[in-house]
Amino acid sequence: MTVVEMKDVTFGYDPEKPIIRNIDLKVDEPGLYCIIGPNGVGKSTLIKCINKILEPTDGIVTIDGVDIDTMSHKEISKHIGYVPVTSNDAFAMSVVDTVMIGRHNHKRWGSADKDLEMCYRALKLMRIRNLSNRNYNELSAGQRQKVAIARGIVQETPILMLDEPTANLDVKYQVYVTELLRAFAERHGISVITISHDLNITAKYATHIIMLAKPGVVYKVGSPEEVITEENIREVYGVDCKVVNTDGHPLVVLGGPLTEDNDLIDDKGGTDFSGKIRALKSYLQRKKSKKQ
Repeated sequence: MTVVEMKDVTFGYDPEKPIIRNIDLKVDEPGLYCIIGPNGVGKSTLIKCINKILEPTDGIVTIDGVDIDTMSHKEISKHIGYVPVTSNDAFAMSVVDTVMIGRHNHKRWGSADKDLEMCYRALKLMRIRNLSNRNYNELSAGQRQKVAIARGIVQETPILMLDEPTANLDVKYQVYVTELLRAFAERHGISVITISHDLNITAKYATHIIMLAKPGVVYKVGSPEEVITEENIREVYGVDCKVVNTDGHPLVVLGGPLTEDNDLIDDKGGTDFSGKIRALKSYLQRKKSKKQ
């Protein structure tokens, strides 16, 4: 079992404004780890620090006790697979060839047959074998996302990290992919780390939940029952809710925001843009006057 540990990790593009602060985190058990939290708390930054895409401003990250600063990116990729959040990347190649990129660290003389077998197995898991010979550039955003996950699966690393793997997928495939990742982790005895925004899917399928909160700190780590609570959600997300137990899993029923500071909504419940429009006109007028 590969163990990844973060010790007092801080990162920020501006040293005065760190995105994540004093993170202590240990991944030392197989299972599905889901990172949750509001926008801007550093979820993507955290996993990029784990695999050295970003180098922490302070603190250290270790893989099996070895500081990743002493490891090359190629060495890290043998331990940690990574699927980035959906991007506009384009590959002028078939879906099969795109997924085969994930086998880069495994390619040896005479290994082509096994590489292809792993590739087609991953495509079957993602239910996209029918796309095997399609050009990647011709796919929809959702289809590209499935290809990206397949490319991550074939890496066969003891830790697999996916940044919002269910982005651009409909509800059916959000559930399917999350369930698949948990089963994949348990079957192969690996740690799968994902970023998720759906609290209920996370609560149902995650074995471990890492909740981040502003200003970029770990608020709570534990099982779904320990993390998905009314108090934690109110404190971290600022929304009212009820959490009930359904089939042994927490289920979040959201209410309204705890604050009433939306200045676009007037006291009659309508949308009032008049103040914003006046401010914009005033700004444009000042800008025009400066040019004259």
